[in-house]
Amino acid sequence: MGNIYLIRHGQASFGADDYDVLSPLGVRQSQALGEHLAQLDLHLDRCVAGDLRRQQDTARLTLDAMAATGCAIPAIETDAAFNEFDADGVIRALLPALLPDEPEALHVLRNAAQNRSEFQRLFAVMVQRWHDGEHEAHDGLETWAAFTARVGAGLQRVLAQASSRDNIAIFTSGGSIAALLHLVTGITPAQAFALNWQIINTSLSHLKFRGRDVALTSFNSQAHVQLLRMPELLTYR
Repeated sequence: MGNIYLIRHGQASFGADDYDVLSPLGVRQSQALGEHLAQLDLHLDRCVAGDLRRQQDTARLTLDAMAATGCAIPAIETDAAFNEFDADGVIRALLPALLPDEPEALHVLRNAAQNRSEFQRLFAVMVQRWHDGEHEAHDGLETWAAFTARVGAGLQRVLAQASSRDNIAIFTSGGSIAALLHLVTGITPAQAFALNWQIINTSLSHLKFRGRDVALTSFNSQAHVQLLRMPELLTYR
């Protein structure tokens, strides 16, 4: 059987002008992951990443850390199918209907870095309405159905090009991992996103595959962070 390792990107720059940049902590998380994979003597046959900067940089830093120990590493392949859903677009589309019940929502969203827990609560409500289709059609907003179809197509491309015993790393984002959990295990979108909120930066979720048959074998492994005994490396956003 082959193995696919779904890896969430390192911590990005939450609350900054450009979220799509790894924070210094995100850089260290990525390096720690690469060092851990090298210690496990894991040989990667392929590495695929979305085209978002945080995904690409996490992949590069992880592979560089593996290479520094003498591990052979593959080139990074890019497939935008593994990009995250448009969180900003979801907020723009869902916020107006939320304001009558949550009059402070706009203030919270504009000051997200200072209101992390309240931001997460409001964002979770909007994401739930998005994946349930409880909103008006919005030009340019990718629907949940379209998002899962995109991510699923990416997985099928990986499987179609895979050899039977390949070890493949996919560097992606939490929402994309949630979509894949939904597709692979059959859990509901709500259940998938309940798990999504628990995915830490640079965690590994492990899929096994035989041909086009895929099964989940582990979720959200945090061993590389736990073994370092550095709790500051355990982040969710």
